[in-house]
Amino acid sequence: MNIFSVGGAVRDELLGLPVADRDYVVVGATPDELIAQGYKPVGRDFPVFLHPRTHEEYALARTERKTARGYHGFAFHAAPDVTLEQDLARRDLTINAMARDASGKLIDPYGGERDLKARVVRHVSPAFAEDPVRILRVARFAARYEELGFTIAPETLELMRSMVRAGEADALVAERVWQELAKGLMEQKPSRMFEALRACGALARVLPEIDALWGVPQRPEHHPEIDTGVHVMMVVDYAASQNHPLDVRFAALTHDLGKAATPKEELPRHHGHEERSVGLVKALCERLRVPTECRDLALVMAREHGNIHRTAELRANTIVKLLQSVDAFRKPERFARLLLACESDKRGRLGGIDRPYPPAARMAAALQAAASVDAGVIAKQVVEPEAIKEKIYQARVAAVKTALREQDE
Repeated sequence: MNIFSVGGAVRDELLGLPVADRDYVVVGATPDELIAQGYKPVGRDFPVFLHPRTHEEYALARTERKTARGYHGFAFHAAPDVTLEQDLARRDLTINAMARDASGKLIDPYGGERDLKARVVRHVSPAFAEDPVRILRVARFAARYEELGFTIAPETLELMRSMVRAGEADALVAERVWQELAKGLMEQKPSRMFEALRACGALARVLPEIDALWGVPQRPEHHPEIDTGVHVMMVVDYAASQNHPLDVRFAALTHDLGKAATPKEELPRHHGHEERSVGLVKALCERLRVPTECRDLALVMAREHGNIHRTAELRANTIVKLLQSVDAFRKPERFARLLLACESDKRGRLGGIDRPYPPAARMAAALQAAASVDAGVIAKQVVEPEAIKEKIYQARVAAVKTALREQDE
């Protein structure tokens, strides 16, 4: 029985990057032998075990054979006679198909170290085309390593295009699309992922609402970059540069979906795009089964980002209604993230990255003032119960008016 460190840990060590997780391949062993040594089986489709002390994953060397379309259409074979080279051959990219033995020696049968030095993302073999998830993974790796100068090998990009043409991207299940999308949004340069997906045609298949944004013009006095797709990528990249959480980045990605549905005769104006965006965000989130936290912030952002940008023009009573509309009193943490997403929208345009964003401080001050109103005290002072809600609202308006007057002074 021989154990090898494989995959991302080997890759990132060679790049001089920190290693978060380690995976191991076990060659020449059976499941019973590992269980006898205290390893706990966890693999459902093929033999994967947790180390009895470190709880790291150890997988038996295996080969795989395509049996049907899609992510689940594989048959796996794990046996003591499967070699390390055979196991590495089934992996997606050369930079992920390297291993180290117990002495630290690098085993690199497919040129992963060479491609790391050349800063190239390249598939290991034609078997790459058997798994459509790999299209998303390549795009995500492009986003992760963009700042290191990595590019996708032309032959790999062409293979991805052929997979899309063959309908493999249509077989992707919602959970895997969301999983890879979420990981890609959390990379250093998310826009690179979407550029790669557009380049191979996959974006139109898995995220048509996003793909439709390119080529949609905006008013140049507000958006010097003009193209809506370009703008949205700038917004997402700004959110990433500020290390904002996933829900903020997803809201940044989806806030302007409605602009792709603007009637052509109205372009480059986009009156009512917020309402159109809400419907498209709902549909996208339902299709991909987006987690509730991400979905809810994206919907609020799509509906209200224009109003928040115009905070300086709003009266105190309108601001209080806006705070109520976004449920800021019950969910102040989400409101704070909404402001981060709105700031990303405003800064994610040509010439906007260093401009101040006054609405963030103004809305935060308004919420603090309105929330300081003691609704319980007011309720006790009002004789007619039906008048309580209005009295609380008026008190909040007065508090916001005072707070904003002091801020302006």
